[in-house]
Amino acid sequence: MDEVPGLMQKIRPDWQAKNLIERVRRILPVDPSSACQRLFNAAVRDLKDKILIVGVGIAGEAARAANPKLPPIQNAEDVEHYTTSNLIKLAYRIGLLSRAEWRKMTRVYDIRKDLEHEDSEYEAAFEDVVYTFATCIDAVLSKDPITLIEVHEVKQIIEASGPITLDTRLLTDFEHAPDQRQQEIVQVLVSTALSDSEADVVRENAYLVLQELRELIRNGVRLAVAKILLDRLGRTSLDELTVRVAHAAGLLPYLHKGQRKDFFAKQLAKLSDIGHHWKQHEAHGPALRLFEEFGGLTEVPDDIKPGIVKWMVRCYIGEPGGYGAGINRKVFYSNRAAPIIKELFLNSRSDIQKIVEDLQSDKDIRRSCENEHVNRRFQDLLDIVSS
Repeated sequence: MDEVPGLMQKIRPDWQAKNLIERVRRILPVDPSSACQRLFNAAVRDLKDKILIVGVGIAGEAARAANPKLPPIQNAEDVEHYTTSNLIKLAYRIGLLSRAEWRKMTRVYDIRKDLEHEDSEYEAAFEDVVYTFATCIDAVLSKDPITLIEVHEVKQIIEASGPITLDTRLLTDFEHAPDQRQQEIVQVLVSTALSDSEADVVRENAYLVLQELRELIRNGVRLAVAKILLDRLGRTSLDELTVRVAHAAGLLPYLHKGQRKDFFAKQLAKLSDIGHHWKQHEAHGPALRLFEEFGGLTEVPDDIKPGIVKWMVRCYIGEPGGYGAGINRKVFYSNRAAPIIKELFLNSRSDIQKIVEDLQSDKDIRRSCENEHVNRRFQDLLDIVSS
């Protein structure tokens, strides 16, 4: 039991000051089963209080959206009367517990039931105590009550005229916000970023905030917002702005494959029109930098990807030099394109490794690589994708 006192030091100060936690400390050495039950009861009480802070409206929506549905919630009293099992599920659905924490708290509830109903047959073992205390404290009692992030807070940020920053607390509040609130915020940001009627600075700020929040948006929220975006698009083709915004929010994989295929086929056609020759270097930078904003080569559909990768390889490896003003250059290649292509390949190497390796037998690439200096640049790309 030596590690348990150290775990209890992690409990929030407001709970540390309560008699319940002090009683847990006192009875732990003599009655570990009761100590486990009391600490679990404290965690359940804390979850109830946090749910009430989130609000009855959000809790009720989460209960309706759960599968299977949870008992309806219309007022605070309904939360108070929730069974412990349903309360833990509701906390997970709202976002107060991660999936792993929900499963752990459910196992602790099973331990508590054994301790409560089978006292004569079951006593808390060392592992029961450590598991109960570690889970209840790490998942619940050490965490501050969340502040439910409001949509208007995010609107105020993107409407600022100067540089925008998202502080750690706001990011944390968004991460733990219920799906419904995350969805409301992401919808506002996507709609603003795509709106022709908004000022350019506001649209760009919305785009930047989406990039900041991207990794915190849950998959269910992405799917819901993507459906709304698809309804808005209908059969309209994807444009560059929509793809940029969709990628910033992590929605791009959820859009129709046919629309994504048509879009990237047009990007390949644009690259082909520009040409991979080094003399077109001025046009290469703007065209290739867009791919970074489209999610890199990973987001390109598989049937379009080989064509784009081949174009980039030919642009990167260049052609034999050693003449004219560049007499001292062994290879003439696009200085604007090369670093961007290298970065794109590095970031997507697992997706394009086979494509690049297969190009060793491509007649155009083989013809170019007859020159040892050009071939060396192709070998550099092979090293990048296989690293």
